[in-house]
Amino acid sequence: RESRDPFDLLDELENELGIETYACNWPIGSGKEFQGVYDRRAGQLLFFSGVSGKNRADKLEKEPAPLLISLVLYGIAATFIALLLERFGSWLLGRYFPEDSTPYNVLMYFGVVAFSEEGAKYFLLKRRTWRSAAFNCQFDGVVYAVFVALGFALWENISYVLMYGLSTALVRAVTAVPGHACFGVFMGVWYGLAKRLHGQGKDRASKLCRVLALLLPAFLHGCYDYIATIESVHYGWLFAAFVAVLFTIAFILIKRQSRHDRYLNNYDAEYL
Repeated sequence: RESRDPFDLLDELENELGIETYACNWPIGSGKEFQGVYDRRAGQLLFFSGVSGKNRADKLEKEPAPLLISLVLYGIAATFIALLLERFGSWLLGRYFPEDSTPYNVLMYFGVVAFSEEGAKYFLLKRRTWRSAAFNCQFDGVVYAVFVALGFALWENISYVLMYGLSTALVRAVTAVPGHACFGVFMGVWYGLAKRLHGQGKDRASKLCRVLALLLPAFLHGCYDYIATIESVHYGWLFAAFVAVLFTIAFILIKRQSRHDRYLNNYDAEYL
């Protein structure tokens, strides 16, 4: 139903109670035209939309579908870049270390594979989204990075199916694909923070966050691959524990980042 004019309500409160009033929230529209409220304290718009006869508050603007689709395609493209880098890195390592030796495996998984794959994903992620007008919330960084990671995992999984059969796809569907998504979460958390700091003119801090957006997922990726290739029952349990912790932390980060999200032009120190 139609509501009273907000100014009339404020005047009535001041007259009846004899106190000064301040509207913490301000309605956008009224009655059938009601769109949501503006939270003046947080500097945030909360839009409402009908869902199954009820209303819900959408803290984030929905990302454009064409942008998300393009990010999946960019993730697919990243697999080809990573493949070329990995082949070169493997050839280079083979000139100095025996294949399957400990130094070879460490440098291969933590250096060549991890940085080739995460570096390719980060490069295309930044190229596609950094200057996008849709990138206006810090949590957008997580969304974008995860979509690139899923595009990468999708094509990588298809390649493994073609080489090793459908049974490989089933195993990777519950390990490697969610693993890539988790790496995307860690990348997106720092990438989104870098975008916020860049908007505040804190370029040095922003660059540091962009470095961490690459280094942290690359390190986790290296740990994942290295532990997974060790043929030992004990390391099998270690791998399972590592994956469980990785998934749990990624889930907690998503919940926290989504719950405390803010528009990039409204800085809230508590978000950090």
